[in-house]
Amino acid sequence: MTTSKRDLLALTDLSTAEMRALLRRAAELKHMQKAGNCPTPLVGRSLAMVFEKASTRTRVSFDVGMRQLGGHPLMLRGDELQLGRGESAADTAQVLGRYVDGIMVRTFGHDKIEALAEHSPVPVINALTDRLHPCQILADLQTCAEAFGDDALPGLRVAWIGDGNNVAHSWINAAWVLGFELRLACPEGYEPNPAVLEPAVRAGARVSVVRAPAAAAEGAHVVTTDVWASMGQEQEQKVREQAFAGYQVDAALMAHARDDAIFLHCLPAHRGEEVTAEVIDGPRSRIFDEAENRLHAQKAVLEWLLGGRPLIG
Repeated sequence: MTTSKRDLLALTDLSTAEMRALLRRAAELKHMQKAGNCPTPLVGRSLAMVFEKASTRTRVSFDVGMRQLGGHPLMLRGDELQLGRGESAADTAQVLGRYVDGIMVRTFGHDKIEALAEHSPVPVINALTDRLHPCQILADLQTCAEAFGDDALPGLRVAWIGDGNNVAHSWINAAWVLGFELRLACPEGYEPNPAVLEPAVRAGARVSVVRAPAAAAEGAHVVTTDVWASMGQEQEQKVREQAFAGYQVDAALMAHARDDAIFLHCLPAHRGEEVTAEVIDGPRSRIFDEAENRLHAQKAVLEWLLGGRPLIG
């Protein structure tokens, strides 16, 4: 097994300098695409895209991004693989690694992607697990850099409103790496996983959990949220609606943020539940810039991991 290969399973796999460089490269790739001169460093390279969870933005952005860079994406549904019929993650990783140059996985348990990465001879990219969603937050941070400037990222105040879920966990990891302030307003019983939160806090990350959404949003540059019931939690919808009743992002909550604050949402969104139409469709919303930036941020990741482009030095 190759020992020098890198994976992206969590944002904490990156150093501060590497994350900043990755975001700058994503901005460069976006500019180059708009100018019609996108580089093609991945000619002859292939990416296995393993989907055990459905997707719109992840599937399209990775597929298109790989093609724009000159490579070949191979879509694999979970029910098309022997992995779904009992083949071990170790065997699947080693077999795929003999065929392709990288493996992108969107799955449920984080332990599965860790096992794939441990045994894969090629880079593994986390496109979402129940614990983390690092590629989404890279796109979110690119959107923040567009709004406030790349140099402003460490000084941001970000407010997360709602469930302490996989997206919230990756925001915690990003705050740990980049140094910005993150306040998470979560109902009782829906706080972030201590296994994610506590190491960041012990390391000095400026991360705090509060109950009141207004306390989180006070003075924030960024207000962000997610659906109340994520994929696989639909049976809990009614219970979650009651728990999150006071955690809707509306105009009154946005009034606690800075005048130039932006609103983010990873999508899909449920207008009238976690966010009002007035906010998500209003002038502060950057949700479609954020969705587009999945393409550019992931192209930077692909160029780095599959193309061997150094992030720093």
